[in-house]
Amino acid sequence: MVALVRTVAYLGLEARSVEVQCQVAPGLPRFSIVGLPDKAVSESRERVQAALSAMGLALPPKRITINLSPADLPKDGSHYDLPIALALLAAMGVTDAEQLGDWIAVGELSLDGRVVASPGVLLAALYASGEEVGLICPAAQGAEARWASGVPVLAPRDLASLLAHLKGSQTLAEPARGEVEDPPPAADLKQVKGQETAKRALEIAAAGGHNLLMIGPPGSGKSLLASCLPGILPELSPSEALEVSMVQSVAGTLEAGRISRARPFRAPHHSASMAALTGGGLKVRPGEVSLAHLGVLFLDELPEFQRAVLDSLRQPLETGRVDVARANAHVSFPARVQLIAAMNPCRCGYAGDPMGQCNRYPRCVGDYQNRLSGPLLDRIDCHVEVPAVSAADLALPPPAEGSAEIAARVAAARARAGTRGVRSNAELEGDALEKHAAPDEEGRQLLLKASEKLRLSARSYTRMLRVARTIADLAGEEQVGRPHIAEALSYRQTIGRG
Repeated sequence: MVALVRTVAYLGLEARSVEVQCQVAPGLPRFSIVGLPDKAVSESRERVQAALSAMGLALPPKRITINLSPADLPKDGSHYDLPIALALLAAMGVTDAEQLGDWIAVGELSLDGRVVASPGVLLAALYASGEEVGLICPAAQGAEARWASGVPVLAPRDLASLLAHLKGSQTLAEPARGEVEDPPPAADLKQVKGQETAKRALEIAAAGGHNLLMIGPPGSGKSLLASCLPGILPELSPSEALEVSMVQSVAGTLEAGRISRARPFRAPHHSASMAALTGGGLKVRPGEVSLAHLGVLFLDELPEFQRAVLDSLRQPLETGRVDVARANAHVSFPARVQLIAAMNPCRCGYAGDPMGQCNRYPRCVGDYQNRLSGPLLDRIDCHVEVPAVSAADLALPPPAEGSAEIAARVAAARARAGTRGVRSNAELEGDALEKHAAPDEEGRQLLLKASEKLRLSARSYTRMLRVARTIADLAGEEQVGRPHIAEALSYRQTIGRG
């Protein structure tokens, strides 16, 4: 007899169907798993055997073969434990094999028979919804699975209670849907004294979803400004929140099924590897750029990152996706992020200081800034200087306008962008860019002259148009004019790259 139980394999944010086939046949006692299992899946037989033993069940002294079909699809992860156990129990006649045909099962087993959490349950639930079947998952992730509408969910705490439910001697309660978390408190721009140019650049970046680079000496407030950004960004829409939660589910960071409407804010240390930043590794997992999807990726001390690691961001910043190629799989993760970066002007941090503290100027500046490639800088829309704050500035009372007032203007600008069929002006391209961001004659002449003088690339040209469109939206004007072009150009040449 061959018993079948359905489960899924995860490739990026895609769940693919996997059929767990179990055969118990006469022969020398053996328990084998085939179908391209990785180490975690191969070890499943030990966990399954221990879990059954904890329930008082012994494996039959026969040849047990588990086949994970399709056999040419790599299988990794501990979520295959539960479907393997169910297929084996069905083949042994302990539970009804036909009854299991209406369910997809995912979950790891502990040695005492508990069903414990494993990454990716939300993806499995969404796949089950499309297939119009139910989902069996760990109790700790039932709330997460319930975010997929219309999916019957069984969330047992252990294998024994699941079997009792399937036999009708016990009923498992339907898990409640996870909560929607309130956004965590963010730093308020009222804390920032002085730095009016930098605050204006931050507002423009938030309103249009533009990438921003802040350059200034240590202690000038670059990190504080970046920490204020979440407080002025609009909340995620319900569909966006689900999209972000799918990435978190695959990464195993979605706790208790709680979904947040706050935009992600990720700030990896400059020692991060390429796999940590863009994704990959032995078991391909989303990196920081994907965990920041539809939110902010903040890179402090930008030149201190390895150059190859930074250059690996060039393709995600352009396409909004990360493609991880392996010999046996090709995985894609979403990575539509807003890059906010900060750096000192030179290695010692004091280039341009009126006290002349940089003793190797200008070589110190050139050596430090040359760590960043031109193509990467070309993808950063706005460069802004953040000068040192004087004691006189710090003695001033807090500014009258804080994050709440700026957030209202940002929301209004984003609403205007929404009428153009995009989430932010940073997504405008092609005909839509030509239609909505075309400047008047004076603005066009200024942009042409500046492009020739500054030798702007085609990418820089279009990014300037997008920034100018955002500035016009903040001013409530339909037509992009010369003042909007001029302000957009003022944020371009701080670091001296074209």
